[in-house]
Amino acid sequence: MTTRTLRVLTTAAGVAVLAVILATPAWSHHSFAMYDQNKVVTLTGVVKQYVPQANHAEFHVYVLTADRKGLEKGKDGKYVEYGVEMAGTAQLERQGVTAQSYPAGTVISFHVNPLRDGSNFGARVGALAKCPTDAATKKPKLPEAGKHCDSVAGVTLTGGNTF
Repeated sequence: MTTRTLRVLTTAAGVAVLAVILATPAWSHHSFAMYDQNKVVTLTGVVKQYVPQANHAEFHVYVLTADRKGLEKGKDGKYVEYGVEMAGTAQLERQGVTAQSYPAGTVISFHVNPLRDGSNFGARVGALAKCPTDAATKKPKLPEAGKHCDSVAGVTLTGGNTF
């Protein structure tokens, strides 16, 4: 191999390595270390808002009380809100999760790995369970006390086959 050929190959290899290094931020993604992956919390709530985002869409829900007769309130008297981080919007659309299929007021149950710091936010684990709506009253059919939407006849699961 000539010196010129060696220099060309070395330069090409250097350019390839530099391209990978510079492209890495476009590929990088946040770690899920902030979530306690040894803990799974199951909640049922009323969708406040669906936030579509390229990397991670989110649901913001108001948590239902354990007796399912109202919305849980915190010590400050405000409704307890919980955020759910999920896959990107395009992937969720393929699963049937959109702003139209989960509008504000929809009652859902979900499993999350909660944030380690105890904040009301978690990363979704498994399927979403959507409580059905009563055709006559147009109101959601709520689960019994202590249960979740997966226990209600007519439940819709998205993002998986089991809750």
